[in-house]
Amino acid sequence: MNLVDLWLIRSLSMCLLLQSFVLMILCFHSASMCPKGCLCSHAGGLNVSCSNANLKEIPKDLPPDTSLLYLDSNQITSIPNEIFKDLHQLKVLNLSKNIIGFVDERAFKGVAGTLQTLDLSDNQIKTVHKNAFSNLKAKAQIGNNPWHCDCTLQQVLKSMVSNHEPANSVICKTSVLEEHAGRPFLKADADLCNLPKKTTDYAMLVTMFGWFTMVISYVVYYVRQNQEDTRRHLEYLKSLPSKQIKPDEADDISTVV
Repeated sequence: MNLVDLWLIRSLSMCLLLQSFVLMILCFHSASMCPKGCLCSHAGGLNVSCSNANLKEIPKDLPPDTSLLYLDSNQITSIPNEIFKDLHQLKVLNLSKNIIGFVDERAFKGVAGTLQTLDLSDNQIKTVHKNAFSNLKAKAQIGNNPWHCDCTLQQVLKSMVSNHEPANSVICKTSVLEEHAGRPFLKADADLCNLPKKTTDYAMLVTMFGWFTMVISYVVYYVRQNQEDTRRHLEYLKSLPSKQIKPDEADDISTVV
């Protein structure tokens, strides 16, 4: 074996050793960044599983290269603004089976373009800001929440790219129209965004009718009152005695004749 072959063998060995060392450092680095109570693994990207971890809020120390994030079956109550903004590789986000009741307007800023699956089912969400899901391309699951069906929810569902499935899973726990409570949102055929305008128009119509009735009533009362005063005045004039000619005035008249 010549020196060149020996050098190549040693170089190859060093390269393999260095590669193994780098991979070990990367794996250790990812493991060291894994949030407390969560399990991290590499399977088609960094998989961070925090299911059943008794979390009360979304961890703030999530690894930036997280691809799949499971936060289901915890006690998380809200999704703050820009909480996922540094997770530019996030594709799957599972927040089901929590007690989430509040979703900030910019909760999904930074991941709206990369997120493919979003699960918010089995929470306590009644309403969200109309822009909370805007530009979100993910297939969203939002069923089994006590939704309040109103214009805002209608705008939210329209802003989602594939809104048919989310809308079909939404059951109106309450609604601006009482007859729609307990029914799927898709079966609420009314345009909920026009209700305030119609209600306002109806209120204005009722108010105007009330004022018109008051004016007519006043005019009728005024006319009748004047008629009554006129009648009384005429009766008073009729009751006055006729004016009689005095004797001296009669003598004057005879003299003139």
